[in-house]
Amino acid sequence: MIEYINDNLSGFWISLGFALLAAEVLLFGFTTIIFMFAGLGAVVTGLLMMAGVLPETWIAGTACFGISTGISSVLLWRPMQRLQNAEPQKTQNSDFIGLQFVLMDDISTTAPGSYRYSGIDWKVEVDASSPSDTLEKGKRVEVVSLDVGVFRVKAL
Repeated sequence: MIEYINDNLSGFWISLGFALLAAEVLLFGFTTIIFMFAGLGAVVTGLLMMAGVLPETWIAGTACFGISTGISSVLLWRPMQRLQNAEPQKTQNSDFIGLQFVLMDDISTTAPGSYRYSGIDWKVEVDASSPSDTLEKGKRVEVVSLDVGVFRVKAL
């Protein structure tokens, strides 16, 4: 087995690289990006050996693996951090958005009201996009956003 690996060192490095990349995706879900950098380094090493740029020896392979892992980590660290720290776009799709009703209580940004809909008592708050901070009882409003148990409304 070791003799086969020694005869096909470029294939070994490429296989190791894909195994490391698969482990990063399947086991860690890109939470640690270290295996990704090591996997890219191993694939680059195998491809350089396969192209004849690098001699197929353990010393050359190990050196190239370390150097290419370091280079890939320096080049990709910031972009990967930005991807991991990016906040997802908050888009709401709900049948409740667009629901119109008449307020049963006066509400303001500091004093929410309530509304019974479909057998559930919902807390009703003034939405931040509303032009006024208070809405009076009897006013027709529309739900523009929501959270669990909370309708955020603006006047029509």
